[in-house]
Amino acid sequence: MRKTQKLTLTAMMIAIGTFTSNLLFIPVGFTKLFPVQHFLNVLSAVLLGPYYAVAQAFGVSLLRNMMGTGSIFAFPGSMVGALLAALLYQKTKKLSFAFIGEVFGTGILGAVISYPIAMLFLGQEATLFGFIPLFIFSSFAGGLIGFIILTVFVKKKVFSLKKNDTPQNL
Repeated sequence: MRKTQKLTLTAMMIAIGTFTSNLLFIPVGFTKLFPVQHFLNVLSAVLLGPYYAVAQAFGVSLLRNMMGTGSIFAFPGSMVGALLAALLYQKTKKLSFAFIGEVFGTGILGAVISYPIAMLFLGQEATLFGFIPLFIFSSFAGGLIGFIILTVFVKKKVFSLKKNDTPQNL
């Protein structure tokens, strides 16, 4: 896939993520769970690679925060998850590793990074173990949807994933 195509697909994913943030989110305490973000992270990790996946996650997080439909925790959770999903997929070329990377990156690493942010900026006595189940639930739900859709697309030959990590016939 050429750079222009990757940039266009990234912009489309940012638009989808921003649009759906008004429709599909789960408010829990001072966080807003957004499974669509994790679905997009898995898609962008597999289809676009690490740089574009992180850019997509950052773009959606930034726009969600500017519109008031996101929280500060969208940044570490989604960006770390997208990066780890893309790196694991890039190394293994297995869709399941993109899913695992998203869940671990967001659910564990993103939650751990969010804890000091909550303490610093919000001044709330948030517990670390309060973040982990919420982030895991959201990333598991969205990541699983992304994994299933990509698996179906590959089996139905909508596109094929070649060894050089570029989707063909997309």
